[in-house]
Amino acid sequence: MLCTRQIDALLIDRNEEFEDRSKLVNLVPLFEGSFTYAMMADECMTSRAPWRIQVLRKHLTQPVAAASFAIQASACLSYAPPEANSEKPSFDTSAMRLLLDGHDLEARDWAFELMAKSDLFVSRRVGDRVFASPDFNEPMDEQREKTFERIRFLASKGAFKDFFSTSVEKLLRRTALFETIGIFDHSLVIKLGVHFHLWGGSILFLGTKRHHDKWLQITEDLQIQGCFAMTELGHGSNVRGIETITTYDPLTQEFIIDTPCESAQKYWIGGAAKHATHTVVFSQLLINGKSESVHAFICQIRDAKGRVCPGIRIADCGHKTGLNGVDNGRIWFNKVRIPRENLLNSVADVTPDGQYVSSIEDPDQRFGAFMAPLTSGRVTIAMSAINQAKLGLATALRYALTRRAFSQSIHLPEVLLLDYPSHQHRLLPLLAKTYAMNFAALDLKKLYFNKSPKDVKIVHVMSSGFKAMFTWHSMRTLQECREACGGQGLKTENRIGQLKAEHDVQSTFEGDNNVLMQQVSKALLGDYFLARMKGRPMKGMGLEHLNGPPPVLPKDLNSAVLRDPIFQLSLFQLKERGLLERLDEQVKTLIASGKSTTEALMMSYQLAEDLGKAFSERTVLESILGAEQQAADSNIQGVLGLLRTLYVLSEADEGAVFLRYGFLSPEQSQLIHREVAVICGELRPQTLHLIESFGIPQPFLGPIAYDWVEANSWNNVNP
Repeated sequence: MLCTRQIDALLIDRNEEFEDRSKLVNLVPLFEGSFTYAMMADECMTSRAPWRIQVLRKHLTQPVAAASFAIQASACLSYAPPEANSEKPSFDTSAMRLLLDGHDLEARDWAFELMAKSDLFVSRRVGDRVFASPDFNEPMDEQREKTFERIRFLASKGAFKDFFSTSVEKLLRRTALFETIGIFDHSLVIKLGVHFHLWGGSILFLGTKRHHDKWLQITEDLQIQGCFAMTELGHGSNVRGIETITTYDPLTQEFIIDTPCESAQKYWIGGAAKHATHTVVFSQLLINGKSESVHAFICQIRDAKGRVCPGIRIADCGHKTGLNGVDNGRIWFNKVRIPRENLLNSVADVTPDGQYVSSIEDPDQRFGAFMAPLTSGRVTIAMSAINQAKLGLATALRYALTRRAFSQSIHLPEVLLLDYPSHQHRLLPLLAKTYAMNFAALDLKKLYFNKSPKDVKIVHVMSSGFKAMFTWHSMRTLQECREACGGQGLKTENRIGQLKAEHDVQSTFEGDNNVLMQQVSKALLGDYFLARMKGRPMKGMGLEHLNGPPPVLPKDLNSAVLRDPIFQLSLFQLKERGLLERLDEQVKTLIASGKSTTEALMMSYQLAEDLGKAFSERTVLESILGAEQQAADSNIQGVLGLLRTLYVLSEADEGAVFLRYGFLSPEQSQLIHREVAVICGELRPQTLHLIESFGIPQPFLGPIAYDWVEANSWNNVNP
């Protein structure tokens, strides 16, 4: 006699227990005879026992069909492209792309096409589609070699011709190529940036004609590989504190570079571990026992055959959470001698007999002049961060326009992801912010390349604030896009998850984001203090609004008011003004209590960071307003107005500062919260066309951005 649990066990294990099917058939009477006993046994009693007997009878008596692994067509699900779930565009997407990119569309498209047609860049083919991305499953050494191979390939196609031209036109073209290459791979553009921007840029801007003539052409031709040795184990953002020491020997007319302690080793030096032959070394310069602060020197670290030079020691920084295509290394100098002419001397020089000379007497101003050319790194990172947000949004939103989940009843089709208000609310405000920040990054880039001496300060302040704000936005956007794609967001080939790992370091590159926001507020506070002390109006950095009375917001808000650009600008100006006044008052109070100015600023870090963000948010708003005015097409102006409003209101909705300091009442905040959802719904029909305006070609998005059913079909399983 068998109880129903034993029958269950036989149903589960039948193929393992009995190899002879005929023996199983003979057991059918046994199971049927066991039924009465099974019903009587308390521990086995179940109303499902008759059903189990019938399942077993059918299994044992039905004919055995031949095994078949053919995948049959099914009506259960079919892919429909995002165009099928979108309205027609209400604006010219080509004109919008021109507005977003701003310049050099032909150069961008040339680089995209060059990469998409080369096996060095293509990672997968699905039908007639190719997908271009690095293979992050390769070992670290192979990723590094592949990165270097791609650089040589691009050089062979003339990508880097005239890269050191100082004409604005060619500088913008170079930037466009870097931005395009960065959409393919962060490691590739970082390694290029180290060689051209940091090494080459140091020679161009910190050096003089003797350096330009000797080094720039061979740098462009890749006859040498340069790196940039500033960061040390013990000092990163605090460049003034670096410990590498350089002295001068007048007898031989040579500088002597030395690493006096372990904390002075150069660290995270891109290119140093494997490929770099030369470096720009940042070091404290001691002349006749007196420190002349930080200076930059050219030093060879490897010979033409790749052998490490005498007096140089190099170690690998090892595997990282991202950017493993870049060979970061560590460098120690053991009294390495270099010619006197290797001092980059645009700011200061040392005469053959060992006298220090400079046209800038003030040491702080001299240090600032050394650091000013390096602002380009923050400008580049700001634009790069926006491009990565675009990649994530283009992928996640295309997927949301094709993927369905759950239905409102069993008789209705499943609902498209982007038709859920919650899905709109998690992605479309990020899309609006990306648009707004894109225009701000473009304005910063043009200001940087056209700057005059009076613009140096505003470029520094804006690039510091934007670099922090935009990299934070990029990381948040990629995380939300990853989650919005569910499990598909985890696949490396779909790019979003890997983009997070590859670009997380941007929050640290060129200065910690929180420190940068404090630098912004320190500059604002300094200007505010001087203006009041001298009784003159505020001028520059968009702070002229402080010269008049504070804006007064309407107490009763409605949709029309919330969408009014005058209200929006007043809201952001009110916050910026209020935080600046509070910071000024708090610092003065702390100083009056006996704290030093430095201590007072350190203790006011929360207000300082909030002020830095407020300045950046207001400047971004002014940029998207400028883009609206620049657009000749009223339809583009209309959709940009919606994006601008969603940017402003989502910042106000999410930012605790507005309620914390009373810039908005709880009732006003609730109205803004509701309006955000309304605008998301209004933007939904144009979502596809907004991401198509990014101009990112199909090969550079992940497979889930297109026919993800075909991409995952059996026929496309890689052997």
